[in-house]
Amino acid sequence: MSDYLGKDTFKLGFGLMRLPKNPDGTIDIPQVSKMADAFLEAGGTYFDTAYVYDDGASEAAFKAAVADRYPRERYTLATKLNAWLGSPDEQAAKRQFDISLQRTGAGYFDFYLLHALQRNNIEVYDKYGIWDFVKEQKAKGLIKHWGFSFHADPDMLEELLTKYPDAEFVQLQMNYADWENPGVASRRNWEICKAHGVPVTVMEPVKGGILADPIPGVRDILKAADPDASCASWAIRYIASLDNIITVLSGMSSFEQMEDNLSYMRHFKPLDAAEQDVIRRAQEVLNADQSIPCTGCRYCVEGCPMGIPIPDIFTVANRRKGSPHFRTVREYNNVTMGRGRAADCVQCGQCEGACPQHLPIISLLEKCREMEQ
Repeated sequence: MSDYLGKDTFKLGFGLMRLPKNPDGTIDIPQVSKMADAFLEAGGTYFDTAYVYDDGASEAAFKAAVADRYPRERYTLATKLNAWLGSPDEQAAKRQFDISLQRTGAGYFDFYLLHALQRNNIEVYDKYGIWDFVKEQKAKGLIKHWGFSFHADPDMLEELLTKYPDAEFVQLQMNYADWENPGVASRRNWEICKAHGVPVTVMEPVKGGILADPIPGVRDILKAADPDASCASWAIRYIASLDNIITVLSGMSSFEQMEDNLSYMRHFKPLDAAEQDVIRRAQEVLNADQSIPCTGCRYCVEGCPMGIPIPDIFTVANRRKGSPHFRTVREYNNVTMGRGRAADCVQCGQCEGACPQHLPIISLLEKCREMEQ
């Protein structure tokens, strides 16, 4: 893995979780192709998708935008096997690998991950023998490097890296908002990977877009320091400045976002001491804020028996904060029309078990009921 940690390695990765959509909800392939062209031309190579993203449409979009249009040596591809979401048995879970090969058209995977490991799903990967399964695929030459994406506590990460010392990389949620957040533990998990000599790929550096459009106090700090720099650039550069990082994934959903990211990552410069101080001041403001830190990954929506659009409700709750003119009831009614409402929650706990942020969703929905009329 040392080749991926070189000083000259292009540190921006193209995350394919939040791709641009057409009005009918399908992925906008021409725009994704344009984004991929710009990314590859700038020197980027790393694309990241997963079997469950957009019910498989993300992997298919990669094939149309990249694999069908570029020789295999021009890109590296990462995808993931999710044994706990929509896999009724071991056979179905392992079948994801072959389906992903077919969908992506890549022939093999440069990086392959066990997806979103947490304490409430780890036993499924053990029960289905997924750890040995991915090693078997590597022995066949169908995987170059294998690892796992992780959404749990430092003690569990320590346990996994001790139990599986041959894991070649770990994907962590890392951003300046979650650096000391005990529910995410960005800093501590990164330090554990370093101690084990395991390099890291980074997800959610902009925290699902939250740090691209942060609360006013944070925005004021960043814009005062550099009026021309996007807020997203501060977040991505902060993480890319760390060592032991293979790539920093950005889930770009428009060509404009790609252009912005390339503007500062094409010739990347780590944050200097003054810029690090700017981030520290932004962290202080964030730590005092009470917004709901939902990234909009929507894992909580899958399997909700009441069909509650939880991330959309939380977005309305956050947007009304500090804005006396925000049309709360109207916006709330728009996002819940034809779907479940906060008051419909039956407190089954499915959502909390699936949440990578470990949010107390049940109690948060209880508070959101006040928006209903």
